Amino acid sequence: MSIGSSYPVGRPTPGPARPLPRARAAVPPGLRLLAASLCGLLALTATAAVFVRTYPGQWLDGALLPRAERGGGYEQRTALVGPAKTVLAAFGSPTLLAALLGAVLLTGVLRRRLVAGVVGVGLVLCVVVVAGAVKSALPRPDLQIESSTTHNSFPSGHVAAATALLLAFMLVLPGWARRWLVVPGAAGVSVIAAATMIAGWHRFSDALGGVLLGVTVFCLAAAALAVRGDRDAGGRPDGGSRWRGWAGAALGLAVLVWAIVVIVPGLAASVQRGALVAIVAAGAMTMFLVGSVVFLVRSTDFAVAPSGRRTTQSPPSAEPQRIS
Repeated sequence: MSIGSSYPVGRPTPGPARPLPRARAAVPPGLRLLAASLCGLLALTATAAVFVRTYPGQWLDGALLPRAERGGGYEQRTALVGPAKTVLAAFGSPTLLAALLGAVLLTGVLRRRLVAGVVGVGLVLCVVVVAGAVKSALPRPDLQIESSTTHNSFPSGHVAAATALLLAFMLVLPGWARRWLVVPGAAGVSVIAAATMIAGWHRFSDALGGVLLGVTVFCLAAAALAVRGDRDAGGRPDGGSRWRGWAGAALGLAVLVWAIVVIVPGLAASVQRGALVAIVAAGAMTMFLVGSVVFLVRSTDFAVAPSGRRTTQSPPSAEPQRIS
């Protein structure tokens, strides 16, 4: 008579299969960009409400960029007025804008991102139209401030177009190229913002509103593309990507140090203190906002498949694994 166990020996206990632990899924890029667009819209609305509709906001705009004597405009007393108007006239040239928009579209075609290129061109045109509509529809009350007028120039169409044009290239360029473009691109937008203030075309709040408008519309367009498009290979970044990130950060730091050492002292000797504060603040906000957007799309590929569906990776194994 043998004594044995009714339970199988050396076999796993019957029961439902338990899959191996998996990492928590990351937030989809489209959702992140949609949230960023909402934050940008709230910031744009708050900027308009404070600087256009309230006494402290209008006073601050006037203190930073005071009007000329005897009821004149906001053109600053500096030798930089001529160069500022030259920069604005060059950037406002229809030929140059058409060439830049064509470059966005051509880059999209060469990288097989035609939909992203078309969206980039539409992004710039949409921002220009929205900026003009807001300036026409937004009333600026007369709050009896000597350094302010009732003429509304919020937001700046030049700054909004420059921001949107820079970000349009982010839709068609690869991730490594975006990192190298963000610093010189943001510096170019800052120069245009400074030129509008020096030439007396716009106030500080107008320049800030232009950057916020460009960022908001870009995040909305990028979110729509990210929902339909593919995402770059996930996982941990490789060594080359890490080194490119460090190189881009070093380049940005070098540009900021150069601006502090070279440009700021020159501006301080050429413009009044209020205008200097406005120019530096607008440049810093431009760097921060554009850099934040590029960070959000650092790993997003805006390629759209012909069927309009996102490509998914096949599971590594069709048979679930057990843990005994």
